[in-house]
Amino acid sequence: MTQRTPLRPLARILDARQRGENPDLIERENLRLRHEADRDRLRQRTEGRMLLVAVVFLFAFGSVGARMAALATSEAAEPAVAQITSMIHTTRADIVDREGRVLATNFATNALYAHPHEIVDARAAADGLAQIFPEMDADALHARLDSDRRFLWLRRYLSPEQEQQVHDLGEPGLLFGPREMRLYPNGRLAPHILGGAGFGQEAVDAAEVIGVAGIEAVFDETLRDPGRSAPLQLSIDLSVQAGLEEVLAGGMMLMNARGAAAVLMDAHSGEILAMASLPDFDPNARPMPALSGDPADSPLFNRAVQGVYELGSVFKAFTIAQAIEMGQITPNDMIDTRGPLRIAGFNIRDYRSNGPQQSVHDVFTHSSNIGTARIAQLIGGEGQRAFLDQLGLLTPAPIEIIEARNARPLVPARWGELSTMTISYGHGLSTSLVHLAGAYATMVNGGTQVVPTLLRQDLPRQGARIISEATSQQMRAMMRATVTEGTASFAEVEGYAVGGKTGTADLPRPTGGYYEDRNINTFAAAFPMHAPRYVLITMLQEPVETSGPEPRRTAGWTVVPVAAEIIRRGAPLLGLRPEIEPGPLDALSSSSR
Repeated sequence: MTQRTPLRPLARILDARQRGENPDLIERENLRLRHEADRDRLRQRTEGRMLLVAVVFLFAFGSVGARMAALATSEAAEPAVAQITSMIHTTRADIVDREGRVLATNFATNALYAHPHEIVDARAAADGLAQIFPEMDADALHARLDSDRRFLWLRRYLSPEQEQQVHDLGEPGLLFGPREMRLYPNGRLAPHILGGAGFGQEAVDAAEVIGVAGIEAVFDETLRDPGRSAPLQLSIDLSVQAGLEEVLAGGMMLMNARGAAAVLMDAHSGEILAMASLPDFDPNARPMPALSGDPADSPLFNRAVQGVYELGSVFKAFTIAQAIEMGQITPNDMIDTRGPLRIAGFNIRDYRSNGPQQSVHDVFTHSSNIGTARIAQLIGGEGQRAFLDQLGLLTPAPIEIIEARNARPLVPARWGELSTMTISYGHGLSTSLVHLAGAYATMVNGGTQVVPTLLRQDLPRQGARIISEATSQQMRAMMRATVTEGTASFAEVEGYAVGGKTGTADLPRPTGGYYEDRNINTFAAAFPMHAPRYVLITMLQEPVETSGPEPRRTAGWTVVPVAAEIIRRGAPLLGLRPEIEPGPLDALSSSSR
């Protein structure tokens, strides 16, 4: 405890009086000294505090400066986004075609909700909403609005016109919540490719848009990445896609078909320029999946990818190409085509007989089942299976839509001699049109493997070699001859040298066996055949051509004319100019003599 000096010490007072001095001066002097001592202590305390504050500020600013220096000398990096479970990401990147034209984008809108306890006139509000939204029942809505509930969702999104009409009702209990919804500005164009989107997590002031099918589902995380600014660019061409869908829809109607599909692919890069499946839908109002019945009856069903079918004689190209590559045959070799060919209790027949013997060239162009089956015997089941696997026909197509993951080709449980012979002409093995497009691209592009893709490829893709350039050239010649002298004569498009192979396959019955009057008709085409750039696979399900006295169901009469019109319409859009097809070198030499 501090001992304080008295202001009037008695000894000094008495001593001062004896000397005749004023004792009050002693008190004043002591008071001055005490005040000076107090000021000194206060100054020391203040200086200490200021020193402490200075040290704290120096440390803080030093830390900030050191951090700034570290950031200035380090490599630039994208800042990490804090993972908060309650956060709703409302951003979603656009999807564009190969030319940058918008296929899918976001659209600012509002959701509609109600606070029933704030509604002034529930009856008037219900009647007004029922007039704006015909799907709402006024009486049921009135019961909900006239309840004790504190919150009520009414609509997940509104058009600008609907929002204004609700606003005009003047009801304070009807409120709007901001939303981003997915918009497909081209409507029904390429719906099976894009798939569609819906709402995920929802709150009053935000909603998460998530992909539910197609490209939107496969690239959902990529499209929702807050750090992504560039759109997702697809390989499809919007103009070509529109033309293909229009022609395919017209062909489906004219040929009285139950369904249709087509795939147009770059024969070298595997880029899909257009792909369609009919019937289709509008992704802006995506229908609900069917809960019963045949999934193929739903417009959501993608016949080009999900549909796996026995595709018929288009498989003959693979059998003949493999046999040529193995050195078993040449296009001029003669094959026994007498029929029927009986194997394991089954008869193999040709649709139309062209004699007891035919060259390999004629077996292909006139589509002989018997001739192709005999060639398959030379290959054997094990070799056939390995070759088809190399072509990618036995595994799910690696295409970037979610539906492809479960579209697994159907192969026989036992790949015996009978399966080998029937698969050689397209029966007993079911696969998709996308599989077929990739395999035919290999047949015509010089023999290198092609992987189908829906993403634009800026760099060339060189796949593994499956057949030699010489074999590919022979296949191109036979495919061209199929159009000029064989079963696909209606495929001729002046200026574009189309080649291809028809396939007419009986539709299997669910209970076993095949229908006699229902077909899956396919035409696998390439153009221009002297330097193939594109492959087109076109399919009609259960078509019937009825312009003649009797109904005609073969591919040459039904699907081939449709494919020809797709090429006629699409080739100019692809930048291909009509040209005179170059003739054989020997013909040019003889004409110059």
